[in-house]
Amino acid sequence: MQDRIEALRANIVSVYMGNVQAVDRLIVCLLARGHVLIEDVPGVGKTVLANALARSIRCSFTRIQCTPDLLPADVTGTSIYRQDTGNFEFRQGPIFANVVLADEINRTTPRTQSAMLEAMSDGTVSAEGSVFHLPQPFLVVATQNPYEFEGTYFLPENQLDRFLMRLSLGYPSPDDEARILLKQPARSTLPDLQPAMGAEEVLALQRQVDAVRMERSLVDYIIAIATATRNSEDLQVGVSPRGALALAAAARATAYVLGRDYCVPDDIVSNALPVCAHRVISRTYMHQGDTLTTRRIMQRVLESVPSPV
Repeated sequence: MQDRIEALRANIVSVYMGNVQAVDRLIVCLLARGHVLIEDVPGVGKTVLANALARSIRCSFTRIQCTPDLLPADVTGTSIYRQDTGNFEFRQGPIFANVVLADEINRTTPRTQSAMLEAMSDGTVSAEGSVFHLPQPFLVVATQNPYEFEGTYFLPENQLDRFLMRLSLGYPSPDDEARILLKQPARSTLPDLQPAMGAEEVLALQRQVDAVRMERSLVDYIIAIATATRNSEDLQVGVSPRGALALAAAARATAYVLGRDYCVPDDIVSNALPVCAHRVISRTYMHQGDTLTTRRIMQRVLESVPSPV
């Protein structure tokens, strides 16, 4: 299956000519059954990266353009009265897809953001007294602009906790930016991008990731990191058990992407910041947009916990 992962990576990189590490982390989130939040300034390729992943998988794909007037029913769906039958029929919303792009998620209200909680956590939608199961695989790729930008809302802490990773793309290197200017891949390559794998292959890869071995010493290492955040004088809220589970899942997926069926400490260390930094709250924070502070604190915590040999 490693050749399928390489084909998927090559497919995405052919369109998104920027931070290659972000591409690898996006693939890790897909294989770990996790959702990803991409935060950065406008124009650095957040939407292009999400679109490239969606088009690289032979799955259903929807895009939700988040705006202040977006309602929860616009995401999950609503009941429509049918005159021919005299009954109400539930019409599924755009959340019913394998890959959902929630573009500029922090431009919609917390009420609408919360409409995605059950879907992201349990893979179901409760509506009209019934529970509807979402298609598998299911991945939400959300993008957002920094909180300092006009017309943005803070994502609630429980919403942030549903994302396996929070990524920042940064600006491309001069060479990559020259390639973007010359090839304009979002116009020339993205519309004709062909899938590199199908839904069944993604599910098979996810099952193989579940089988990646993690020794007890590494489990204890994850617990020690989580405990250190809970005891840190700089943090008001530490990593929860859900956060520890997310770190273990990301470590397994990273090991698999690197061609191993077992985890090593570096798999945990490399994922600690993108997986955990958005789950902790500093004692001096004003809101959860203070990512630089929490990342610095998480880095200090990580350095204070001895790594197993």
